[in-house]
Order: sequence, then structure tokens, then C-alpha cells
Amino acid sequence: MIKNLFFVFKTAPQVVRKSILLELFHGVLIAVPTGFLLLIIQELFTGNPDKQRLWSFVWLMSGLLLIQFFVAAKTIVNSNLMTYTLSTGLRIRLGNHLQRLSMGVFKERDPGDLASVVLQDVANFEMIFGHTIGNMASALFATVILSVFLLFTDWRLALFLLLALPVAWGMIRIANYLIVSQGEKHVQARNQIGARFLEYVQGIRHIKSFGMTGKSFVSLDNALNDFRKASIRTEVIPGPMVVTAGLILEVFFLLMAGLAVTFFAQGSLSAPALITFLIVGYRLYEPTKIILVDYVILRYMNISMERVIEVLNIKEQPAGKRLKPKDFTVAFEHVSFGYQQEKNVLNDVTFQVQPNSMMALVGPSGSGKTTITALIARFWDVQQGSVKIGGVDVKDMEPAQVYGLMSEVFQEVYLFDDTIYNNILFGRPGAQEEEVIKAADLAQVLDFAWELPGGLHAKAGEGGNLLSGGQKQRISIARALLKDAPIVLLDEATASLDPENEIHIQKAIQELVRNKTVIVVAHKLSTIQHADQILVLKEGEVQERGTHEKLIGNEGLYHHLWKIQQQSGGWKIKH
Repeated sequence: MIKNLFFVFKTAPQVVRKSILLELFHGVLIAVPTGFLLLIIQELFTGNPDKQRLWSFVWLMSGLLLIQFFVAAKTIVNSNLMTYTLSTGLRIRLGNHLQRLSMGVFKERDPGDLASVVLQDVANFEMIFGHTIGNMASALFATVILSVFLLFTDWRLALFLLLALPVAWGMIRIANYLIVSQGEKHVQARNQIGARFLEYVQGIRHIKSFGMTGKSFVSLDNALNDFRKASIRTEVIPGPMVVTAGLILEVFFLLMAGLAVTFFAQGSLSAPALITFLIVGYRLYEPTKIILVDYVILRYMNISMERVIEVLNIKEQPAGKRLKPKDFTVAFEHVSFGYQQEKNVLNDVTFQVQPNSMMALVGPSGSGKTTITALIARFWDVQQGSVKIGGVDVKDMEPAQVYGLMSEVFQEVYLFDDTIYNNILFGRPGAQEEEVIKAADLAQVLDFAWELPGGLHAKAGEGGNLLSGGQKQRISIARALLKDAPIVLLDEATASLDPENEIHIQKAIQELVRNKTVIVVAHKLSTIQHADQILVLKEGEVQERGTHEKLIGNEGLYHHLWKIQQQSGGWKIKH
């Protein structure tokens, strides 16, 4: 746990040092008045107490109390400043780290789990760290100072009181073990709620259509019940150990009181010392109880911190050497690739796409077409072979450098919960308004945007849920037009469009691909008849390659797919 705290502290060491020094000073101010209390008790038993001396002690204690008030306020402000500075740094660090990861990481891990790390685990850190660390620091310093006072008063009774601490600590160690085991289950149950609720919201249309809302959506209902049970166990199971630790401290104080009375009766303990231990001895355990309870809570926070550090330790994609490609030729050289531990999706694929030319990828579903475009964009790194742009392996280029060379228009379009204008501007944030409008015009976005309240400044909704599939696709094309990258990746870009709009979008795509290196995934073979080369894939291997005319003449897989599409062109629903 200490190691994890130092890992976080490194993000803002100056803020942490200032906060710790304030907590130290605050702890001293809490304990020092007790020393004056001891002096008052001793003065009262001198036989002829000096009233002026007593009043000076009272005024000093009052002054320390006033100082403590201002220091406590300053400490709280600095504690929160430290907490939110550290958590902000953590979230920014996580965000920057996530963008440098391979897309394979997001395929392997539940998106809800990653979101939980960034939001809920860091929020756990904020909530617990902001309140717990300060309490523990103040309590620790106060305990040390009070122990010193008591040791000077009577070392025998002071050591007896301190003996309770390791015994109580044994109970807390057991509670720690329980909180870790139950806390991990609690975090897993919490993550399941996030993932299932996200699934519920995203699939609500289908869930409603099949009458599976509410408790009928079993996976979410089970996740909520599991979370309820895990929450109860996390609170209830470690509880008895914490209560027992507190009880041990109470028992030791009672035993110390009996021992003090015995020493007094034997004449080895003075009356002032007896009163001091009966009053101050009990106060010794007050900060200790805070430490014991807060330490258990801190252990739960440590689970969240370990999850944050686990994500930060995921290996990033190699940054490369920023080598500059000589041109925009795209080449695969004996590439083999598989997702996670699955069998290879691509096997020994080799091809080359020259600048200002178009290559189409066709084949049955699952043959590896979309995977090829993802590897070109370096969403993943290949396991064997190499992907090159202008003669440079993409692994020798920074991921951001590779992304800057690509304009992508995929079948699944994601729009941000922002205006249509800003979603287009996302293609090139520094573009002028005239350029954005021109791109929107070429992509036929203006045709529907002017009909919306606000025009181009109308909201697209989260994921573009306020727009139709065809409208989202046009915005995606406008975004790619604005970026104007030298390499264009198209994955069935007209799949969501009606026939009338498809004609206009095809014109926009022609504008998009002009003088570019183009790789297009096509299901409608009629749209790629004029491609410079067509790669026919099956089960991750290249079955055929050539122009449309050549492949038709071969009467192979491409000819078979072409024939099927021609036959299905006039299908009808019979009633």
C-alpha cells in the first residue's frame, strides 16, 4: 500500500510535502495542550498552587486552540487541494496512456471495466484519500506526542497502555485480509453493474422489442443483486474485527486504571500522575481508534489504486523513431495476425498499393478485410511480417504519425455528443469555418443540416443517436474530407444510405479519394469494378488478385460472389 501511495505522490510532490507538513503541525497542536493539562494537574497538587501560573496555562491552551482552528482550516483546504491535484493528474495520465495502447487492449478488456478504473476507482481514491490520510497523519502525530508525555510521567503505565496497540493491530490485520478479499469481489460486482447497464442502455431498442425490460433483463438484475450482496459482505465481514480492536483498547485502559490505583496504594505513583493517566490515558486511544478504522478503509482504497496502476502498467505500443515515409505506398509483407489467443485471422498476406491508386478488398464475412484496414491504421501491431508505408515499417513510426496519414470512413460511425459542426471539425481542429462548410457541402451534410434547429450547430447526440445512419455516414465522410489525409480507408462507406443519397455520396467519395492511396472494403462488388486491383480473401488468405475483368474471367471465388449478387439483385418478399 505504501508503494502505491508513493506512486501517486510522485505526480505532485510539492503539494504532497506541503500537506504533510501541515498535518504534522496540526497533530502537534492537537497533542500539545495535553502537556499543559499535565502541568495544571501538577500545579494543583503542589499544596499552594500559583493562580497566576494556572491562568497562564489556561491562556496558552486557549491561544493554541485558536491557532489550531486556523491551522485545521488550512489543513483541510490543502488536503483537498492535494487530493484533487493528485486525482486530476491520475486521470490525465490514464487518458494519455489509454490513447497510446493497442486496440487489442480494448478488445481484451471490458470497456465498462476501463471506464470504471478512470471514473470510479479514481473517485474512490478522491473520497477516501481526501478524508482518511489527513485524519491518520494527525492522529499518528498526536499519539506519538501523547505517548512521550505519558512516558515522562510514568514509564510503567505508559508502556502498558502502548502494549495494547500491537494486540489491536493483530485484529486489524485480520480485518485487512477480509477487506481485501471481499473488496476485490465488491469491485468486480461494481464493474459488472457498469458493463451490464451500458449493455442495457445501448441495446434498449432491442430489449424493449422483445419485452425484456426491468427484471426481465436477467444479466442486469443478477449484477445488481450480486452487487448488493457484495456490498453487505464488504461492510459486515470485517466489522467484528474492527469492533474487537476497539474493545481491546477499552479493556487495556481499564486494566491500566486498576494497575495505576494499585501503584498509588503502594506509594509508587503520585496522585497527580494517577489523575493524569486516568484523564490523558484514555485520550491516548482516541487518535489510535481513528487510525485503526481509517486504515481498514485505506486498504479498500488500495484495491482501487492497484487497479489504476495495473492499467498504467499495460505496455504501450512502441513509439517508433519518427521515420518519414518516402511516399504513400501501402505494403503488406508476409503478414500473419490473430486477435488475443485466437487462431490467425490473416495468414501470410502480401500486397502493395501504389500512390494514387485504389485497391479493393472483397470476400466472405470473417475473411480478414476489416482487419487489414485496422492493421494499416496501426490499431494493432502484426505478430509476423510487416506493414509498411512508403517503405517504412509502421512500427518505426509513432502511432500519432501513422494516424495523421489516414482518413477513415467505416461502416460503424461514432459521433461525439457535440454539434454537427464540431464533429466535422474533429477531422482537422485547426480548420477555418469556410473549409468545414465546404467539406459539409461536398459530403451532402448541408442538405439535411439546414433543416435542423441550429443547422450545422445542431446537436448530434451521444454516438450520433439524434441522427439517422445515413446522416452520420455523411458527417463521417465530411470529417475525412476535411482531414484530407494522403491514405484513405473505406469500409463499406455507403452501406447505411438509401439509393437516392448513395448517388450523391458516391460523388463525395470520388472527391475524397482523388489523388490518394485508397483501400476499400467492399461488399457491393458493383462499386469497385474500376479498382486498380482487387484482393479476394477467404479465411485470412489471398485467394485471387487482379482487376474486375481478369477476376471475372478466372471464374473463381470473385466470379462466384459476383454471380450471386447479380442473382440477388431483384429478390422479393413473398406473402
